[in-house]
Amino acid sequence: MENNELPDPDMIFPIPNLNMLINIKPTIKNKNIIVGDFTYFSGDDFEKQVTHHYEWLNDKLIIGKFCQIAAGVEFIMNGANHQMNCVSTFPFNIFKKWNEIVSPDEIQTKGDTIIGNDVWIGQNSTILPGIKIGDGAIIGTRSVVGRDVEPYTIMAGNPAKIIRKRFGNELIEIMLKLKWWDLPVSEIRKLIPILHNKDIEYVKEELKKALK
Repeated sequence: MENNELPDPDMIFPIPNLNMLINIKPTIKNKNIIVGDFTYFSGDDFEKQVTHHYEWLNDKLIIGKFCQIAAGVEFIMNGANHQMNCVSTFPFNIFKKWNEIVSPDEIQTKGDTIIGNDVWIGQNSTILPGIKIGDGAIIGTRSVVGRDVEPYTIMAGNPAKIIRKRFGNELIEIMLKLKWWDLPVSEIRKLIPILHNKDIEYVKEELKKALK
């Protein structure tokens, strides 16, 4: 198969005549936002959805491949945090004349925000700083995610809570070993009939074969 017959991850608008859905990766300018191939956003400017992301904190938003991010999703970064381990929560460190008094080592952050591969984040959800969302997870509409999400888990609500695992443990283990999102696009194309099959037992057996 010729390469020009395969989808191009660097094409900003992957669907003809639809300018409100973009592949995120080719639009990113901020070095602290890292996004994998074919992850898309229902909107025209993904970086506006990443808030309180200040260069001096150097925290990163890392999103894997083939994620689906709906309209209105907000990633709140560590710049929104205030010091809760001090007697005052006032952010003296960001204001002139006071910031030189506070050592950068004293600033409390929750680390990078990391989203796995093939994650679906529903419309108007909010992801709080430092959250880790595993491969294949689903976040329900208008959720506020304040704790880590295991792979292939559905979470929803405010605060977001586990609804259920998407599959049994055996199939989840197979999916995490397969890592289909890391395969060449030509190989992914061959797997699509399996990845979109509703017969979970059939899928499990076919994917076992693919792992051999």
